[in-house]
Amino acid sequence: MKYVLVASRILFSVIFLISASGHFDPNTIAFAASKGVPFASIFVPLSGIIEAAGALSIMIGYKARYGALLIIIFLIPVTLLLHDFWNVADPMARNMDMSSFLKNISMLGGALFITYFGSGPASVDFSLAPKSQAPKLAHPQS
Repeated sequence: MKYVLVASRILFSVIFLISASGHFDPNTIAFAASKGVPFASIFVPLSGIIEAAGALSIMIGYKARYGALLIIIFLIPVTLLLHDFWNVADPMARNMDMSSFLKNISMLGGALFITYFGSGPASVDFSLAPKSQAPKLAHPQS
C-alpha cells in the first residue's frame, strides 16, 4: 500500500510540473499583467520556479512538507489574482475561472495534507529519517 502514496505524490505533482514551464512564456506573463499582477515579468517566472521546486520535492518525497509549503505559497496568490471569477462579467469566462478557482482550492487542500502528514513511506524523507524518528504507520507496509 505504500506505493499508493508514491502514485498519489506523482499524480498530485504532475500538473504543477507541466504548467511551470509556461510561466516563462511572454503570453503568460502578459496575461498575468492584464489581470493586475504587479511586476509580472519578475513574479510570473519566479512563480514557475517555486511551483516546479515544490512539485519536484513532493514527487520524490524529499523535504515534501517544504515542497507543499511552496505549492501553497504559489497557489494562494494565483488563485485569488488570476481566477477571480466574482469579477468576470462574461458567463462562460466566469464559469472557466470558477472551475480553475475550485481546482486550485482543492489542490490547496492536498498541499495542506502533505504539509501535515509528509511524504510517507517509499520516499527520500522516510529513508533518510533515523529509525527512532520514523513515523509509525497505522497499517503495515506492503
